[in-house]
Amino acid sequence: MQIPEKYKFIVQLGKALHTYGVPSYKSQIYLTEIAEKKGIKGSFMDTPTWINYVFYEEDEQTYNYVECVHPGDLNLGALSRIVEITNGVISNAISFEQAKVEIERLKTAPLSYGKILESLAFILSAGAFSMILDTSWASAITASFIGAIIYGITILAQKSGYIRSALESLVAFVATVITGLLSLHFEQINISMTILASIIVFIPGLSITTALEEITSRSLVSGTAKLFDALVSLFKQFFGVVLGLAILPLFIDLQPNHVVNDVPEWLDYIAIITLALSLGIVFKVRSRDIIYCVIAGFVSFYTTTLFDFAGILVSIFIGTIVAVSISKLFSKITRSPQLVFLVPGIIMLVPGSKAFIGLSSVFLGAGGVQSNMGTQVLYIFMGIIGGLIFSGSFIDSHNKRPSTKIVSQK
Repeated sequence: MQIPEKYKFIVQLGKALHTYGVPSYKSQIYLTEIAEKKGIKGSFMDTPTWINYVFYEEDEQTYNYVECVHPGDLNLGALSRIVEITNGVISNAISFEQAKVEIERLKTAPLSYGKILESLAFILSAGAFSMILDTSWASAITASFIGAIIYGITILAQKSGYIRSALESLVAFVATVITGLLSLHFEQINISMTILASIIVFIPGLSITTALEEITSRSLVSGTAKLFDALVSLFKQFFGVVLGLAILPLFIDLQPNHVVNDVPEWLDYIAIITLALSLGIVFKVRSRDIIYCVIAGFVSFYTTTLFDFAGILVSIFIGTIVAVSISKLFSKITRSPQLVFLVPGIIMLVPGSKAFIGLSSVFLGAGGVQSNMGTQVLYIFMGIIGGLIFSGSFIDSHNKRPSTKIVSQK
């Protein structure tokens, strides 16, 4: 169906906002403001898999356009740019024609740091996260080695639809098998922690953060769907780990190692900076924003650590408030979306990490692992949601949330 010319830009912008990961309620606000600038009355509904545009014409006529749009690849740099373009149109800094050109340019030239830097980021993020988990040098080196292999698998996934569909389970399975085999020869490898560190870039921290943001802002349909999608992604990885741990005992005697943390404590400070920097490259954050992402991740992590004495709920709650506050500050300084800086602060707090840490007690019979893992995961969820609410993270300063209606075409 041919889209009327006067509506084409709004449809193009809505698709771009959706593809690059702008939260649904914010996309609806942006589209409403753009429509008003063009003198168009409309209502918009953005869901995880489709967008509904309703334009009100004269004589009570309406034009209804529905488009199926699947989420794009993780690209915080493109997210920053599309929000920048949208704000430019709203503030009259750029024209509609210029915006159309910029959106097409963004589509054909996605931001990337190149394969060499991306592979290095996979390696360093795995090794750095292993150090943060208070493991050993053997675990950190093993995690880094597996990180390089996993990056190779992601490259293959770009050329194979089958590998792409099974990617999350496959990388978790490969990480588990390699870790299990190497643990036979290196007694200082912490199996569960090394597996987690190896696949840290696949833990759906961004998806969970966005979902919680939308649920907290009462965009319930989209937020609930995205949260369920993030949990399914986590389950896929969990299945890969479980499958590996089920197959390995058929061939080897897999037992948990008694690991001594031989990594100096002062290296944790370097490790958290390295992790935040590496994740910035993996998530394709723009180079001008990376230093702010590193600071946000560092401050949020150590704020939570500082309040460990208050318990997991309070420490996560305070850490989330700090993450939101610092992301707001950096957003004002750089004019980039708050989500770009919020992700590094939140990603270490999401329940995914705790769920994987619990693997050692469930499947390896490791001692010393807390038995109330489910309660801790729940407390983390509560702490994050509470921090997001009390920090006023989702009060939009531009506009109120637009009402959304479904209207049939007449």
